Amino acid sequence: MMLKSLFAVAGAALMLAACDSPQQAVSAPPPPPPAAAPSYMVFFDWDRSNLSDQAIATIRQAANAWKAGGSPHITAIGHTDTSGPPDYNMALSLRRATAVKNALIQQGVAGGAIDTVGKGETDLLVKTGDGVREPQNRRVEITGFAVVTARTDLTIFKDPRAYCKALSDKYREYRVATPASPAPPAAIYQCEQGNYDQGIPTLENTLIDLKIPLPAPGYRWPGQPYTPA
Repeated sequence: MMLKSLFAVAGAALMLAACDSPQQAVSAPPPPPPAAAPSYMVFFDWDRSNLSDQAIATIRQAANAWKAGGSPHITAIGHTDTSGPPDYNMALSLRRATAVKNALIQQGVAGGAIDTVGKGETDLLVKTGDGVREPQNRRVEITGFAVVTARTDLTIFKDPRAYCKALSDKYREYRVATPASPAPPAAIYQCEQGNYDQGIPTLENTLIDLKIPLPAPGYRWPGQPYTPA
């Protein structure tokens, strides 16, 4: 009986010691890496600045990203491979950048939001010697897009008055000419009178027709997902 009591006391002492010993700290998982701003790359045939069907498809994706990303200022950067004289390549790279800019405008991007830069053969994607026809170096990079987070803050829809004002402000900010239709001013008036169900849809449709990003890109009132055409 005495031996069992000693074992019991010893076991209890060991358990108390284990409880009193500091627990090993568990390190927190590392934060996720920051989201990278998107960029798009358009490729060209040798000594050409015309756009292929694949290039047009890539430019369309870039235009949609511009529309959804809050109208950032973007840059089309033209490049060439190392075949041909450097002066000729510099001019060719600028022609390629200009061709991409014109195509972006056709897809609804504002011309004033696009810069063009020609770098010739000075910034190769694939390092080569002189006089090498490398397809991946014959390109235009479209950069400068805003980082779009995976989640959109939908709190803007909680206050219809504030949302109506955001729509009105966007219409006034991006409008380039007074539309023939009196619908937007009438819708703004409806919002000011508190008739949000009448004012909000008209203002949203006006912004969409003008290819202007909505206050919460990708969502329409009252917070329903929306994909620009």
